[in-house]
Amino acid sequence: MSRIGKKPVAVPSGVNATISGQTVSVKGPKGTLSFTATDDVTITQEDGAIKVTPRGNSKRARQQWGMTRSMVENLTVGVSTGFKKEMELVGVGYRAAMQGKDLKLSLGYSHEVIFAVPEGITVATPKPTEIVIEGIDAQKVGQVAANIREWRSPEPYKGKGIRYKDEYIFRKEGKKK
Repeated sequence: MSRIGKKPVAVPSGVNATISGQTVSVKGPKGTLSFTATDDVTITQEDGAIKVTPRGNSKRARQQWGMTRSMVENLTVGVSTGFKKEMELVGVGYRAAMQGKDLKLSLGYSHEVIFAVPEGITVATPKPTEIVIEGIDAQKVGQVAANIREWRSPEPYKGKGIRYKDEYIFRKEGKKK
């Protein structure tokens, strides 16, 4: 039994959810999102909640059960409150600034990195060493954060690089004489 799949997804007030076949569409104050599930699960809406159940006892149906429930929950959270990732730049001279719709990063390269922010995502730089990424699609927000982090992922000796705000970097000891 899937512990995650068993829980119904509560639809918050101000959010409308419609189910047509295997497609779930959710509309809220921040926008509209939809997700199409596989044929291995059944999606029903009853008394203000969306319930996902597997169509059989096959391994694939049980795998899709919890994943589909998580995807539907991400839709409801996204259109009601949205998702947010905070990142910080650690290193001498590492800076970030918004330049129109693009993010300009100074990361110790001989050139500045210009990152084009995709549609549906907002990026802000409250401080030169902080980046805040917000949006209604959890997958897009996480992917944009991962793409930015890829330019300079944190290294284990000094901890320099772009890291998530709550990330712990395992530090190594340097060479000894």
